[in-house]
Amino acid sequence: TKCESGCVCADGLYEDLDGACVPAEECPCEYGGLAYGRGEQIQTECEICTCTKGKWKCVQKTRCSSTCHLYGEGHITTFDGQRFVFDGNCEYILAMDGCSVNRPVSSFKIVTENVICGKSGVTCSRSISIYLGNLTIILRDETFSISGENPGVRYKVKKNALHLMFDIIIPGKYNMTLIWNKHMNFFIKISRETQETICGLCGNYNGNMKDDFETRSKYVASNELEFVNSWKENPLCGDVYFVVDPCSKNPYRKAWAEKTCSIINSHVFSACHNKVNRMPYYEACVRDSCGCDIGGDCQCMCDAVAVYAMACLEKGICIDWRTPEFCPVYCEYYN
Repeated sequence: TKCESGCVCADGLYEDLDGACVPAEECPCEYGGLAYGRGEQIQTECEICTCTKGKWKCVQKTRCSSTCHLYGEGHITTFDGQRFVFDGNCEYILAMDGCSVNRPVSSFKIVTENVICGKSGVTCSRSISIYLGNLTIILRDETFSISGENPGVRYKVKKNALHLMFDIIIPGKYNMTLIWNKHMNFFIKISRETQETICGLCGNYNGNMKDDFETRSKYVASNELEFVNSWKENPLCGDVYFVVDPCSKNPYRKAWAEKTCSIINSHVFSACHNKVNRMPYYEACVRDSCGCDIGGDCQCMCDAVAVYAMACLEKGICIDWRTPEFCPVYCEYYN
């Protein structure tokens, strides 16, 4: 309707992320903050997506599951891929079903208890409680305990040098695999047979990461702290008002943290770099390594690197990164 000064692309051309004008066929696609060129593919646990004319074209996999990651000092990646970090000293609901207003009956609930593990106020996931009706599984102090029973639930426990794994089947509803590294890392992998609503810190598992901050009151919070506070198991706990930056509080640890975590950026993981974006994992590693200042600092660093190694493994890239000098597992290296 009127002239406006500035630059525009000619008819039929579109501006790409670098500011160049390209035809529609060469438009890039965006996912998780990264740009992907024409024809490039990404794989999630549910879909294989190909970049076509600036949009993702996705093909559903026959068997669909999704994983929620809780690792280090309050880092969470939801079922739909949203990332955030929080420092809360309380019990929080990670995931549960029965969230809809008209069907509030829950068949499972997974709760994490966070405790402060550094002078700066950072927290670590210390214990996990899994409630399956009258059956309760508690993970704490590198071991687990089971109480009660539920004939409607089948479960199996597996152990190795690094992990405790629980395969849980709620017939007609969910197949769950829970993996705990006996320290701060916990993974919930769910394959569901119903469209039952899921809620908690792990998000609503509806395929859309933009509405993952859905509170207990069923509205989407404006920020992660409002969202986190709504999922406290005990309403008497204090709210979280800010996220600590341990490296600014412990600047003397920053150089060590950056040096040890640099293995994620090194040639050791080079085969995985173009499959899994390493920067969020590196930044989480540095943050956790700065924060663990009351002992267990190497454990915090190793746990953070292990999460990146596991993300690589999910893409089919197996990295042999542990050595007798770096994050050793007693005896396993020589077996």
